[in-house]
Amino acid sequence: MSVSLSLLLDWRLHVLVIVMSLLSEYIGIIQVPVGPGSLLLLPLFYAFIFGLLLNPHLFRGVSKVVPTKLSDAASPLILLAVMPFIARFGTTIGPAFEQLIQAGPALILQELGNLGTALLALPVAVLVLKMGREAIGASFSIAREPNIAIISDKYGLKGPEGIGVMGVYVVGTMFGTLWFALMASYILTLDIFDPRALAMACGVGSGSMVAACSGALANLLPDIGDELMAFAGASNLLTYATGLYVSLFIALPLSEWLYRVLRGKRQVAAATADGSMQDEAPLSEPDRPEEDLGQTAIVMGVVCVVAWFSNTINGGSLMLALPGMILLYIMTMLGLVVTRFMPFYLPGVAWVSLVSIIMTLPWFPGNAWMVEQLKHVDFLAIVTPVLAYAGLALSNHEFAMFRRTGWKLIITALLVFTGTFIGSAIVADILL
Repeated sequence: MSVSLSLLLDWRLHVLVIVMSLLSEYIGIIQVPVGPGSLLLLPLFYAFIFGLLLNPHLFRGVSKVVPTKLSDAASPLILLAVMPFIARFGTTIGPAFEQLIQAGPALILQELGNLGTALLALPVAVLVLKMGREAIGASFSIAREPNIAIISDKYGLKGPEGIGVMGVYVVGTMFGTLWFALMASYILTLDIFDPRALAMACGVGSGSMVAACSGALANLLPDIGDELMAFAGASNLLTYATGLYVSLFIALPLSEWLYRVLRGKRQVAAATADGSMQDEAPLSEPDRPEEDLGQTAIVMGVVCVVAWFSNTINGGSLMLALPGMILLYIMTMLGLVVTRFMPFYLPGVAWVSLVSIIMTLPWFPGNAWMVEQLKHVDFLAIVTPVLAYAGLALSNHEFAMFRRTGWKLIITALLVFTGTFIGSAIVADILL
């Protein structure tokens, strides 16, 4: 890695992230009623804001407390810190494998409707809003945690693609639940789609979004409310199972191709308007954690300890959660070892996810014990430190880029949410 091991292990950085994470988890979810829906503020969002407030590149006054070198060290830690979450993500899929097999084609294939994110949002972002490569990160998915991991692994979060995915993440964290609730209820009144198709479209891979979306539908159709909630829950489970791979192997390549096609048509105009095309080339390829497994094993142990402490508010106690965190560490490192020695390349997040799925399949030895231990590790609590690292890691380059495109990212995010919902609803409705 480009940052020294001593700086990556600087105790001040990790203690600061633990404090921010614990404070964020302690505040918990705040639900703010807004019209027919609610605005949900999650600990992930607070951690990101706390990180920004203590970022020396944004507020020079805090550099006495948080030196800029700690901010620089936080950047490579983002990908490492998200790996245990990816492993935890996979452990929810393995035990439900038989349920996924039994799901009907409508539930399975509606996931392809999520490609509506790129098909609707990316042309607007490139042709209308004149965005650069940040449009790729912003529009290939709804920008939840696994999608951030994909962008972090492939491009790094310090480039334009990272700014795009993080911008949509922040918008989704603040307004995504409200937007999905309003969208679902409004489209239902148009009587265009089968209500079950709309319920399936609610399963976008975000617990808060699916709850708001399906809850709005169930309130409008109380006679079949339980059925709609069941369809939404099954769809969300399938999205957890397949969404990472659809995003990685279909949506992101599609977005890259579509971006090149659209950008090619206006390249001369862009060069004239911007005076430069320098933001069109991605930054140098980020260091991959599997390249130095020895160093990664040490640093991964530290970030797992940070996640372990973060888990104490809404997860199990330190002793209860210890076996589960050790399991996540082992799954993560096994996935990175596979990444390192496979004759063909897949991103580490994909291998870590596959390893965790396999180790929690119903017929895997010790499956029941592992699933029981992992119950003490809260699904979202261990990703809260990732957003704290992300807030600290942003540099002057990213802040300048976001100031230039921030309002555009808000518009793009709303188009992304609309595209994935309507796209999934269309596919599901046809199959039903």
